[in-house]
Amino acid sequence: MPDRGGGPTGPRIRVGRPSRRARTLLLTLGVLAVLGMAFVMFAGFWTDWLWYRSVKFSSVFTTMLWTKIGLFFIFGLLMALAVGVNVWLAHRLRPPLSAMSMEQQSLDRYRMGIAPFKKWLLLGITALVGLIAGASAASQWRTWLMFVNGVPFNQKDPQFHMDVSFYAFDLPWYRFLLGFGFAAAVIGLVAAALTHYLYGGLRITSPGARATAAATGHLSVLLGVFVALKAVAYWLDRYGLAVKSSDFKATDNWTGLRYVDANAYLPAKTILFCIAVICAILFFATLWRRTWQLPVIGFGLMVLSAILIGGLYPAIVQKFQVQPNEQSKEAPYIEKNIEATRKAYGIDKATPVDYSGKSGDDTKAQRTDADSAASYRLNDPNVVSPTFQQLEQQRKYYQFPTTLDVDRYNGQDTVVGLRELNLSKLDKRNWINDHFVYTHGYGAVTAKGTSTSQGAPQFTESGLPTTGDLGDYNQRIYYGEKTTQYSIVGGPQKELDYEQDDGTQKTTSYTGNSGINLSNPINRAAYAVSFSEPQILYSGAIGDGSRILYNRTPKERVEAVAPWLTIDGDAYPTVVGGKIKWVVDAYTTSNGYPYASRTTLGDTTADSLNEGDNQRAVVAQQNQVNYIRNSVKATVDAYTGEVKLYAWDEADPVLKTWQKAFPDTVEPKSAIPADLKEHLRYPQDMFKVQRELLTLYHVTDSDQFYNASDAWQVPNDPTKKDNSAVPPYYLSMKMPGQTSQQFSLTTTFTPSGRPNLRAFMAVDADATSKDYGAIRLLRVTEDKVQGPEQVQNKLNSWDPVANWVRDMKGADSTVLYGNLLTVPLDKGFLYVEPIYAQGRNSEYPLMRKVAVSYGDRNGFANSLSEALNQAFEVDGATPAEPEKPGGDTTPPANSTVKEALADAEKAFEDGQKAMKDGDWSAYGDAQEKLQDALERAEKAQTQADKEAKQNADKNADKNADKNADNSADKKADGGSAKNGDDKEAAGG
Repeated sequence: MPDRGGGPTGPRIRVGRPSRRARTLLLTLGVLAVLGMAFVMFAGFWTDWLWYRSVKFSSVFTTMLWTKIGLFFIFGLLMALAVGVNVWLAHRLRPPLSAMSMEQQSLDRYRMGIAPFKKWLLLGITALVGLIAGASAASQWRTWLMFVNGVPFNQKDPQFHMDVSFYAFDLPWYRFLLGFGFAAAVIGLVAAALTHYLYGGLRITSPGARATAAATGHLSVLLGVFVALKAVAYWLDRYGLAVKSSDFKATDNWTGLRYVDANAYLPAKTILFCIAVICAILFFATLWRRTWQLPVIGFGLMVLSAILIGGLYPAIVQKFQVQPNEQSKEAPYIEKNIEATRKAYGIDKATPVDYSGKSGDDTKAQRTDADSAASYRLNDPNVVSPTFQQLEQQRKYYQFPTTLDVDRYNGQDTVVGLRELNLSKLDKRNWINDHFVYTHGYGAVTAKGTSTSQGAPQFTESGLPTTGDLGDYNQRIYYGEKTTQYSIVGGPQKELDYEQDDGTQKTTSYTGNSGINLSNPINRAAYAVSFSEPQILYSGAIGDGSRILYNRTPKERVEAVAPWLTIDGDAYPTVVGGKIKWVVDAYTTSNGYPYASRTTLGDTTADSLNEGDNQRAVVAQQNQVNYIRNSVKATVDAYTGEVKLYAWDEADPVLKTWQKAFPDTVEPKSAIPADLKEHLRYPQDMFKVQRELLTLYHVTDSDQFYNASDAWQVPNDPTKKDNSAVPPYYLSMKMPGQTSQQFSLTTTFTPSGRPNLRAFMAVDADATSKDYGAIRLLRVTEDKVQGPEQVQNKLNSWDPVANWVRDMKGADSTVLYGNLLTVPLDKGFLYVEPIYAQGRNSEYPLMRKVAVSYGDRNGFANSLSEALNQAFEVDGATPAEPEKPGGDTTPPANSTVKEALADAEKAFEDGQKAMKDGDWSAYGDAQEKLQDALERAEKAQTQADKEAKQNADKNADKNADKNADNSADKKADGGSAKNGDDKEAAGG
């Protein structure tokens, strides 16, 4: 044929198969790519296995692994079979001849196109849906393990009289199975319908019947299965009402049945179940009747019934039966909710005791009792961290946590902080320094909680290495809250242990058995891939004995070895048995306790300290819960990383369930060492959850609960401006009726929407106490007792405090308010607050004043004792009433004070410069000068205070004499003048 292209012609290019060399290269690259992906997957699996084996919790890894694999294959295979069998069956039931129509002619092209690949296409589709379903099922490993290992609660719900374990362990698994069944039925139905349509069993536009008898029977069975599953769903929904959440007048987190649920929804679900069963039978009957008429009518009836019986009828009952008399109708269900909620959160024994809130007039007895009422913590762990940092950091690559911890040593409350690494402050950052040289922190620093020295914490353990009251212990901190990077230790590369005062560096080599050995080349390659760090593979710094440490924060180690636990946001260090050990409180939780109202852990446990601080946030396996127990106390060794889990609430059925699932992972409570038990305490997040629930559930009367006439709220932190909740405070104190101080966790409540003090809550936090965990509630009966925010505002506006703050700000200093502690005292409440000042060029605050408030009396002095003397008018101290301030009792700084402060500022700057230059001798001299200047300033200020008091006394005497003279003159004149009369009227 002639060329019709119209273009130039040329030699034809023959496109053939690639050369043998090219094919070999492509095949090699493909094999390498597959092997590379396989090794990446293997590396993740292998490193996880090595880590769990290193912490001696390999059984946890294998249990999770085999459970996930089993669920993946079982449910993946079931889904693949559900789809594959239905597609195969629809293909087998295809009509032998398709109708001659445009629709079928169009489909013929698709049938012919897929004919050579039918088997592969079927395998591909079933494999895809199987993989998706298997992956989804594998994520339900917790649900499966709780189902097969569930332990009874031996408590029954009040509606169906089923054990609580049915709702906590069984019902979630039944719901998963139901959801999987729905998915399999729907996907199988769609796949079968498409196959029938493709091969002519279903027709849309072709003449004649729309479906063959075989297609009708097949699809009807699938629809019958779907409707039968809907019947099961209706039946399970009946039990689901006991754990259903809804909005209610009394609370937004109501859980359980209400009147409309028990009297409308419950019978409606039963009726709908019966209708769905009948409808499913009608669909199955089409195998013999070969018509969809009755099933379609039945399905329409079911839909209509769902609208009328399941939706309209309950709305009518709510509108015309409940709303006109809601309080009476809902009373029995409110009582059930109150009882279940109080049990589920462990607050069922917390009963408010009336407490006046107004004290008597015996100030001398009150002053005496104030000394023994509490060990007032003047070192606020939320404020003094910069002071710890500045005075005990020692080297700039160390750091302390933002919020320090409170513990007990030698019978006194102690503020504790660990000196951990801060690699961002290193002068020279590189891979060797970050991961081989700077590997650990060093030493625990402690200070008395109740006293200060020159405004700074009075350290009981300090220095580098630290010395003091703690005795000899292993001070190296390889595992800590700030230790988030991996380290490679124990090999040829020496580690920096600590730097001595003369600048020489002491080195060490890790001798613990923690971590994973990198001598094995397979291990090195696996970690090089997992950490995306190729230098691990070939670095000469790694050799015999090298071990890699990672997952080094206490919370993530405990979460990894016990993934079924919820972890408290605050891990705290203790020094016991010559070791530093982190204590981590852990909880078992459930979302399926019938009738118990739910709470959101992330919101409930947030306060002014941890809002926005992910490091102090609770690590929750499920954020919405309605059952919680502090069932496990865990420890993490700061040197070896060893994790120990101890059962604490051994009666907890959820803990028993997980112990069956993961045997031999939790040690009995009796295995807790005695010296460790002395440092265990009631956990903060548990306390926060309980106090939030007690804002409503301190009430046990249904009418009072419904009306919310005694609803409380957790007040805002008065020392902050962001309207965040006040944190609970650890404090050794006496509650009314107690004869000695107990280490406690305390908080206050105010009435909902009002600032007055409404209640005070304390829990015995000492694990060695026989009353550990006992919640004591004081309900304030007087209406006008001032709450924390009111007390803070009163103190801020009181002249002595306001003038002192103004003077500090005038001197360009920042004023910081410490914890406002509340202590019950003689039917009233004593408030104590340390106040700190931080100079313009200072990097840390010092405690300068203590403010005290008791009823209408206030105190403000350099020490707690003086402030209490002022407030209770003893030892000649005359308190100034807030309503009648006696003038400014804080004299302005005289020249001696100013000169001393200037010297202190210069000494501080010299010390900072010496530290930067590494001249530690000059730094020591500067610190001595700083201490001397601060002492001179304090002495001068004390003298000024004394002179001001003498002047005030003289002025008071003069005023008294003047008033006496005026009174005598008026009597001599025979005057009977009244207030506001002028001299003429008086003389007349």
